[in-house]
Amino acid sequence: MTPAIELTQLRKEYGRHVAVDSLNLTVEPGTVFGLIGPNGAGKTTTLRMILDIIRPTSGTARVLDDEPRRGGPALRRRIGFIPGELRLDGRMTGRRMLRFYAEVSGPVPAGAIDDLADRLGLDLSRPVRTLSKGNKQKLGIVQAFMHQPPLLVLDEPTSGLDPLVQREFLRMVDEARANGQTVLLSSHVLSEIQQTADAVAVLSSGRIVAEGDVASLRLGRIRRLRAGLSGVGEQQARAALAQLSQIKDLEIAPAEDGVRVSATVEGEIDPVVKLLAQHRVADLAVEEPDLEESVLRLYGDGAAARRRTGLAGEEDSDA
Repeated sequence: MTPAIELTQLRKEYGRHVAVDSLNLTVEPGTVFGLIGPNGAGKTTTLRMILDIIRPTSGTARVLDDEPRRGGPALRRRIGFIPGELRLDGRMTGRRMLRFYAEVSGPVPAGAIDDLADRLGLDLSRPVRTLSKGNKQKLGIVQAFMHQPPLLVLDEPTSGLDPLVQREFLRMVDEARANGQTVLLSSHVLSEIQQTADAVAVLSSGRIVAEGDVASLRLGRIRRLRAGLSGVGEQQARAALAQLSQIKDLEIAPAEDGVRVSATVEGEIDPVVKLLAQHRVADLAVEEPDLEESVLRLYGDGAAARRRTGLAGEEDSDA
């Protein structure tokens, strides 16, 4: 089966800076592929080359069995795109703007625009310039999905959306996959990738440093733990927690009735919980760190080395 996206030795230079370096990537049709990494990793630059918004310095890209630079409008009509920095303005209403986009993108099924707007809670009668950032983002989502393109390229699509709308958006992504569409999703929100992606690539300093499914990359195995323990001293708590290899960055401070514990947990959390349960737990919080921290902690050594050589750079901070 022909890949939906196939990148071979793709490279993009801005002067002396290398934004994307020898990138090889294959996205199978009918799948959701997550592209993640810290700011400046090369995500947005990669998406722009896929869409022929910018041209690679070297290497090749094939999208829906065509070359982006040769596919022209016919290829772009087969792609739904949400840019990372969506800029929408004007006096026209959201409905009128979407009708204009429908003329450009091709046939839109009857009722699709209203159905998508209702699901996202978007008022199409309001002028675009009066919409909040979140509602403009909803408008961008509708224009990307409404013509049911074979490929969706989504760069930070849930930026500015409230949690309920984010959940509805993820349902839309699942439905697109079930419909045979391919989704390339760039996100800083690890939970989005965990819930939706069939496969994921981690970018750091313009290179893929890890690739596979989310579970195999262990991205969900880092957590930040904070706990209050009563009836235990600082030395006792430190000695007990230090026995566990999962505990990193351990900090213990005295509290009124015991100690406050702060640590990073890498790996299985069950042994940590069982150890804490041997004492009186006054409070407990286990949080997922942000995506950038997860990526840099797991895969950051090579990225740090490349930064020291000055090989990484982007035109924009989120590229």
